[in-house]
Amino acid sequence: MSDYRKLYDVIIVGGGPAGLSAAIYAARAKERVLVIEKNEFGGQIALTAKVCNYPGVKECSGTELVEYMKEQAQSFGAELIYGDITDMDLDCPVKTIRTRAGEYRALGVILAPGSVPRCAGFEGEKEYKGAGVAYCATCDGQLFGGCDLFVVGGGLAAVEEAIYLTKYAKNITLVVREYDFTCAKTVSDRLQLYPNIKVLFHTEIVKVAGEGIIDSVTLIDHVSGESWEEKAGENPFGVFVFVGYEPNTAWLPDILAKDEAGYLLTDRENKTNIDGVCAAGDVRQKSLRQVVTAASDGAIAAVALEPLIEKMHTTRNIPCLVEEKNTLSEVSSLTEKAIVRLWTDDSPLSKEMEAFFEEEDQLHD
Repeated sequence: MSDYRKLYDVIIVGGGPAGLSAAIYAARAKERVLVIEKNEFGGQIALTAKVCNYPGVKECSGTELVEYMKEQAQSFGAELIYGDITDMDLDCPVKTIRTRAGEYRALGVILAPGSVPRCAGFEGEKEYKGAGVAYCATCDGQLFGGCDLFVVGGGLAAVEEAIYLTKYAKNITLVVREYDFTCAKTVSDRLQLYPNIKVLFHTEIVKVAGEGIIDSVTLIDHVSGESWEEKAGENPFGVFVFVGYEPNTAWLPDILAKDEAGYLLTDRENKTNIDGVCAAGDVRQKSLRQVVTAASDGAIAAVALEPLIEKMHTTRNIPCLVEEKNTLSEVSSLTEKAIVRLWTDDSPLSKEMEAFFEEEDQLHD
């Protein structure tokens, strides 16, 4: 290999919190990093109006949090591009990622394309997504304080999230398409402890509507055939949909090991069954899908690839792919003579600074 212009140490597929976290850790390790995102950086978190549970950030919008992550990754040298990936070769030492705009090669790949909540399919669901229709109680529940909410679904997630939403909602209507819950009875029985949760079986939401907000919800009972419209009071309605998630893996190579639901299988270091390929974020088989766990996944995956990348550089005689900046000239910009005093201690940073200034002393008057 002689042309290193499109060779990267790590290519990260997906620009959500998992991908951006991986980019931060890999770029900080002085690896050449490329992040390829098809749609919008941030993934699902970008749709959240307020993020209040990410450690160290008291409150911000999902878009703001994503911008912080992007800026941080770029400050360490990571390249962020939009691209539609058409194909990839992963089962070889040097991976190839093909996009409509061209192809890129990498010593390691981190797959972080995420997963998307399944839509319930009612009219107005897409139009009000992020503006009344939500898919994460932990993320968005606080936005609906004092509102009447509809929760769609009859499984474990729907029941648990409906209970969680009682912290904020005035009243909750749990809309279950089936004739009974699909979760364990011990779980659904807990609903009896919450008098402000009403359950409607064999029922579906047909339509949501309103001027900028949801102020009407149309439902249908599949047994009686009755259809009716609920009108909001002083506060708008909120509709939370919990009918499962779909991992964004159908387009990935078949050589990657997946579970029955399509989630990528990984070990404790987020490595897949393909050497040099890790997975991070909601695309992995995992129990909790939150921005904080996605960021954790990205960090773990990036660190897990470091030994392999270092070995590839050594065994294949690949030079450093990162363009080193001449920081010495930036620091040494004094135009007149100066006296610099340095107070040192026993820390590694202090010793490094002392050595730096000794070198400066030899270079300048």
